[in-house]
Order: sequence, then structure tokens, then C-alpha cells
Amino acid sequence: MPRRFVSAVVTLFVLVGGSLRAEDAFFPLMAWDGPPNDPAVLQRMRECGLTVAGFVAPAGLDNCQAAGLKAIVSDARVSGYDWTKVDAETARKQVTELVSEVRDHPAVFGYNLRDEPTAGFFPGLATVAKVVKEQHPGTWPYINLFPNYAVPGQLGTPDYDSYLERFVETCAPPILCYDHYALLEGGGLRGGYFANLEAVRRAGLKHDLPFWNIVLTAAHFNYREPTAADLRFQVYTSLAYGGKGIGYFKYFTPAIGNFRHGPIDQFGHETASWTDLRAVNLQVAKLAPTLLALKSDAVYHFGDLPEGATAATGDALVKAIGGPMLVGDFTHSDGTRYVLIVNKDVTKSAPCQPAFRTPVSKLDLVSPYSGQAVPFTGEQIWLAPGQGHLLKLSK
Repeated sequence: MPRRFVSAVVTLFVLVGGSLRAEDAFFPLMAWDGPPNDPAVLQRMRECGLTVAGFVAPAGLDNCQAAGLKAIVSDARVSGYDWTKVDAETARKQVTELVSEVRDHPAVFGYNLRDEPTAGFFPGLATVAKVVKEQHPGTWPYINLFPNYAVPGQLGTPDYDSYLERFVETCAPPILCYDHYALLEGGGLRGGYFANLEAVRRAGLKHDLPFWNIVLTAAHFNYREPTAADLRFQVYTSLAYGGKGIGYFKYFTPAIGNFRHGPIDQFGHETASWTDLRAVNLQVAKLAPTLLALKSDAVYHFGDLPEGATAATGDALVKAIGGPMLVGDFTHSDGTRYVLIVNKDVTKSAPCQPAFRTPVSKLDLVSPYSGQAVPFTGEQIWLAPGQGHLLKLSK
């Protein structure tokens, strides 16, 4: 069985008769944060459409479970190491102690080891991750990687591809996860955004690993305040590349520097961004039964070709389409072909009118509001800024 299907905790879905039951379609949508152990706050996170809370002390697991959230456990026994010199005996003792406390808790999704490690930390991380996997099979020793705009001095390797390769070879992760904040003030997009998706997708396919993208939800530094279209763009482009999880940085706006307009502000109030985030999360939840059963075959762009991205080839399902569109080709577990088409413009709506290389007798839209297949005709063809359409092809 391929590695991407080994852990029920990682993917949490059940294939039934070639399709996925809606109640089993758990798609990871994580707040990259440390939420308070407050039942009301956790419940509102779930109502925002989030499914994973990161990062949670063992004492917070009961309240996460009550709110319907999975959790990545945060504890110094898995994260408090000098990663350049991890003592294997000490790590085994400490990890075993922690896991014995929480192993039977249904809210445990994984254990938080490290954010953005340099490659020199990988052997130490591998030592701890190995014990986590032995002591609590099916959970994720969570390690979040640098984006491709990190410099070689940060990566600890000559380039980003070798950074990803060394991580997989050394740490044997069940999932690849990285962050990339691309929404710049003034309306621009960081040039390497799609190149990063390309690189992580490529590594995931090579090693049969799913991947997560952590995207921007709180403005800071020279990153802009995300609009509803910005949130849709980040989520749907990640899905078009085959992403199987999304993280949001951050849900709770930090009371430092120029951080602003996260879903929850510095006073604990919900902002307009909370509503925007809920809207896109609820769409993903409706699409999840289909998304989780799809295998990524190809990704390509129409219009201007972004840095590091790929144009349509002779094998692409779509041969032409108007406007700046991104297309992901997929095969369902039942053999059906799908495309996920994304409007890359975050300011203008556009009609989605793909011309297919092979004639299609029927084209259905998987509705992001019901999850059901509906005829792709009339007003259905319009794409909002940053929005994606998941289309089912019938020959």
C-alpha cells in the first residue's frame, strides 16, 4: 500500500465503493498557532471551518476533542532539544513519557518538533521523529520546512530541491509541510510562489508523500492584509497543485510589530478576515470527499507563465482557456478524470470556458456549497477572483 494511505490519522478518510463518505472526509485545515485552552474559543475555531489546532499542550486535548478539532501536541519533550546534538537515549525516554500520556486520546493528530529547520538539524529531528513513529504509529512528527525564498545559509544546502531531498532522506516524514507568504503590499505576488508549489509537489510525487502549504492570513512586515480573494487564491492554488492540507499563519493576530487583520484581532474580536476564512474553509469541506480521492497528474498555467511554473503540454487535459488560469489535472480513485481550474486574478472575475484536448460529453461542477455534481452551464461558469472550479469530466 502506498505510504500516503498508510496512516488513517494522517489522511483520515475511508473509501467506500470507490467514493468517499462525507462524514469521513476529514481535510486538514490548521490554525498555525497556540490556541488558549478555552472551550468557547476552540468551538469558534471549529465554526470557522478549521479542523486542526496547532499547537496544543496535553491539557488542552479534551477541549479540542469536545470542539471537534484534531490537535498537534506541543510539549518540550518532543521539541526542546539542541537539534545539533540530540542524545538518542534522552529523546527516547522523554518522547516515550509524553506519548504514554496522550497516546489514547482521539484528538492527537501529531507532535510538534520544529519550525523551519536548517538541514544541519535533520539528523537530530530524525532521532526524535523515529521514536514518535515507533511509540505512536500513524501520527505525524510535525516539522515545517522553510519556503524557497530562504537563502542557502538558512537552508543548509546549496538549493531548495536539495533541501527537500535531504529532509526526506534523513527524516522519512509522512507528510511534507512548508510555509510561503506571497501576498506583498501594493498588490504584488512574491515571484517564487508557484515555483515553491512546483518543487514541493515534485518531491511529494517522487517520494509518494502528501503535502501541506501554510499560507498568509495575518498581515505583517511587508505582507498585505489578505482579502477574501487572496484567501481563495492561496487555498485553491494549493489544491490545484494537489495539496492535501492547508495551514494558516496566523489565526490569532499577535500583539507585536505591525501584525494586523488576522481572523482574531489583538483584542480577541473576530475580524472580516474570520468571515472570509470561514467561507473558503466551508467550501473545502464540501469538496473534501472528492479532493481526498484525487491523484495529481499535472499542473499548468495559461496566460503569463510565472517564475518556475509549467505551461500546458500535449498531455494536458485542457488545451486552451481564456484569461490567467491555473489548471490541475487529476484522476479519481474510480478512474474518473477531474480538473481544478483557478482564476489567478485576485481583482477580476472571469468566465471559465476550457477547451479540452479530448472531447468531453458531459462536464459537471463539484459544487463548493453542496459537494454535489451539478451541470457546468450558464452562470455556473463564472469564477470569482482567486476562486477555483473543480470539474468532473465524462467522455
